[in-house]
Amino acid sequence: MAVGRGEFFRSFMKGLERVPAQTAPTWRQPDCGRGKPGVGKRFASLKREKYGEGWTTTRPKTKWGPALLTKPSLSPSYPGPKTDFSRINSKENFMERLPSEVLIKILSYLDVSSLFCIGHVSRLFRQLANDDILWQKIYLSEFGGWKPKSVNDVVVMDDPREVEKQSTGRWKMMYLRNMAEHGTKMWRKYLRDISPYTALPRQTERVLRNLNVSWELTLCNNWGQRSTLEQSRVYFFESSVIVRWNGGSFLKYHHISSIQLYGVRKEAPKSPEARKPRWRSLMLKVDTKTCPQSFIGNDGLIKAFLLPPGVIIGIWRGQNSVAFIMVSLHFHRLVEKSVLGSPTCPYAEPVDLLPAGDSDPELGLHGYSLHFVLHNTSTEIMSRYFGQLSSRIVQIERRLVELRVINRTNLSQHRSLSGSIKLPWKSEDLEGAIENCCIMTLTLLDEFQKPFWCVSSPVCITMTKKVLSRDYKGDHFLMEYQNPDGEVKMMLVWLKEQKQFFLFSLTVYVTVANVNKRFSREY
Repeated sequence: MAVGRGEFFRSFMKGLERVPAQTAPTWRQPDCGRGKPGVGKRFASLKREKYGEGWTTTRPKTKWGPALLTKPSLSPSYPGPKTDFSRINSKENFMERLPSEVLIKILSYLDVSSLFCIGHVSRLFRQLANDDILWQKIYLSEFGGWKPKSVNDVVVMDDPREVEKQSTGRWKMMYLRNMAEHGTKMWRKYLRDISPYTALPRQTERVLRNLNVSWELTLCNNWGQRSTLEQSRVYFFESSVIVRWNGGSFLKYHHISSIQLYGVRKEAPKSPEARKPRWRSLMLKVDTKTCPQSFIGNDGLIKAFLLPPGVIIGIWRGQNSVAFIMVSLHFHRLVEKSVLGSPTCPYAEPVDLLPAGDSDPELGLHGYSLHFVLHNTSTEIMSRYFGQLSSRIVQIERRLVELRVINRTNLSQHRSLSGSIKLPWKSEDLEGAIENCCIMTLTLLDEFQKPFWCVSSPVCITMTKKVLSRDYKGDHFLMEYQNPDGEVKMMLVWLKEQKQFFLFSLTVYVTVANVNKRFSREY
C-alpha cells in the first residue's frame, strides 16, 4: 500500500513541475498584398507587433502554401512576447506553494520508514515529517490507547498555550522508544529462564537464532584498508559459543593492524526489510601491534597464536598467511552485546553493586559456586559444578583471593577427563588438530548465585619435570590461565594405562580489585 502512495506522490510532483509545451503559431499571408511593393514590410511590422521580435520563417512562401513562423531561440536579449519564459525556467519549488495542511495530508499516507526518508529532503519536509499530530495518529494506530507513565511522557493539555510549549517531535520519540522496548521485550522474556546449574539463561542459543544474529570480523591493515569476513561456522555449547572464519581473502598476518568483532542482526531473506542496512554492534577490538600474544600450539600445517581475550589465529607454517580465525564467546550477556551495542561503541554492561552490609568486614568469599567446562569445537572434555566454595584471609597471595575447587590431597574430589586435549581446526580445503590445547569456559557465581567472573578462552597444557602429586605415576602437566580479573591453575597427570588425563587440582584466584568493585569496598 505504501509503494502505491509513493508512486502517486512522485507523479504528483512531476505534474506540478511539468512545463507546458509551447506550440509555434502559424500565420497565413493574405493574398491582398501579393505582388504589391511595400506590402512585405507592412506585414513584417504586423508580425513584429503580433508575435514579437525574433520570429523567423522556416519555409519560404510558394504557390502551394504560405510561409510558416517558428518560435524564436531563447536568449538573454529576447524579452518574449506574452509568455514569461524566465518564470518557466526558474527553480521555484512548487511544493512550498501548497498549504502545510495539504502536505501533511499527503504525508499521512506514508509509512514510518518513508517518513524517515522524506525528512532528509529539505527543511520543510523535515519539519512536516516530525509533526506531532501526524506521529500521534501513528502512535495510537500502532499501540492503541495510551496513558502517561511518567513526567517525561507526553501529557495531553487543554490549554493551547501549554500545548505550544511542548517540544516538537515528542510523539515521534515516544513511538521510537515503545518500538524499541517492544522489540527487546520479545526476547528478554526468554532470557528470564535461568539455569540453576550455570546461572545463565537457558534459551541463549534459541534467542540468538530467532534474532538471526551472526558475527562478522573486520580486519584493518597497516594502510588503513578494511576487509569484512562473514562467519563460516558456529559451535554452540552449554555456556559458550565458538565462531570460526576460514577461506576468503585473508591478509598477511604481519599486515593486520587490528581485529574488530561485530554482532550483526540480519533480517529474514524473504522479508522485504532484508535490503535495509544491517545493524552492527561492536563487541571486541584487538590491536595486534600492542596486544600481547602467546603461542598455544601447532601441528604439521599451522601454528596457532592467542590474542586476549579469546581470539585464536592459525597461520600457515612458512608462509605467514592466515589459515583461520576463531573466537570463543561466553554466554553471559552475549545477546545484549551482540544486539544492543553500536557500530563504534560496545554494549555497556550494567554493574550491580551490592550494599556494603552484605559483605563481610574482613576480606573473604563464602558460599560461592563454580561451573567449569573444558571443551573444543567438537566435544566436551569435562563439565562440572562445584558448590559451597569459600576462602579465608590467610589464603590471600599477591593481592589474590584463593578459592580451592579441587584439593590435590582429597582424592574424592579428583576428576577424570574424557577424550584427549586437542583443538580441531579447519580451513577452506584442509583440516587438522592442535594438540594439548582446548577451550576453558568458567562461570564463577557469588553467594547470591549471580555471575561474578565469566571467562571463555583457549588454554594449553605444558609438561613439568617436577612431580606435582605422589599419588599418581605418570607425566604431570600444568594448565594455567590469567587475565586482569583473576587466575586459574590446574594440575593434571597422564595415565598411560587408562590413556586419559586426570585432574587432581583446580584453584581459582580472584583479584582483590574485582572484589572491591563488586562490594564497593576498599580492602
